[in-house]
Amino acid sequence: MRIKHNKKRNTAFVYEALIKEATIAVLKKDDKKRDKAAELVKNYFKPGSTLRKDLDCYRSLCENQNLDRLTSEKILKESKLQRRLIDPNGLFKKQTALIKDVNKELSPDVFNNFVPNYKSLATIAQIFSDKISPKDRVILENDIIKHMLSDSVTNEGESVDNLLYSTFAKKFNEKYETDLLEEQKQLLNYYVSSFADNSLELKLFLNEEIKRLITRLEEATSTKEIRDDNEMKKKTDKIVEKLRSYSRTTITDDVLLTIMKTQQLVKEIYNDGDHS
Repeated sequence: MRIKHNKKRNTAFVYEALIKEATIAVLKKDDKKRDKAAELVKNYFKPGSTLRKDLDCYRSLCENQNLDRLTSEKILKESKLQRRLIDPNGLFKKQTALIKDVNKELSPDVFNNFVPNYKSLATIAQIFSDKISPKDRVILENDIIKHMLSDSVTNEGESVDNLLYSTFAKKFNEKYETDLLEEQKQLLNYYVSSFADNSLELKLFLNEEIKRLITRLEEATSTKEIRDDNEMKKKTDKIVEKLRSYSRTTITDDVLLTIMKTQQLVKEIYNDGDHS
């Protein structure tokens, strides 16, 4: 007989619910709620923490797809082993503290957020439990293996992440009347997932992307078209100065759109001239 699933004690579910809460807050331009959700993720799921170790065990089983059976079985075995090495009392205390802070800092409604892979996360929680019968464990493990062998992605309606991406893409397209470039798509993808890792990947990408844009703009100022046009030279210098200032600035919607516009500008400069 399978045990009742307590989603508040499902570390991966709570993590995903917090990410959705932060993403929804971005869509609603609720910076306060976004920052609170991001701070909870940062504090409770930092590398090496008890909840992060538990989360990694879940992720190993729910984020791998299109694998061969032998690899899937090895990952399942190792995940169960790593999960058993986590102190259950310590895990319970951390989960309790997180639940309390979510209720206090955000709202109990966070636990009602839609998480597309909820069914898989609930199945994994059953597998990690020591209160399940051998028969049910084998059946559930077979379900997870099938999921890991599959290359299909469950589509249970448009995810909030996709909605956020679409919102920014639409905003940019309406304002500048142009389709997204590949580098703009990359930037949006990093922005959408930035709440999951305290914006680490986004910051790394932006660091390199801003350097690239500055270099390309500075190179462009030496071309005859811009060098001989004093007004254009001044505008280009101002853009470079603005880009440099972003190293000390929090990434907001406006900053994101400005960088995307600069990406478009650089593309146009090098497409319209012989600067490549």
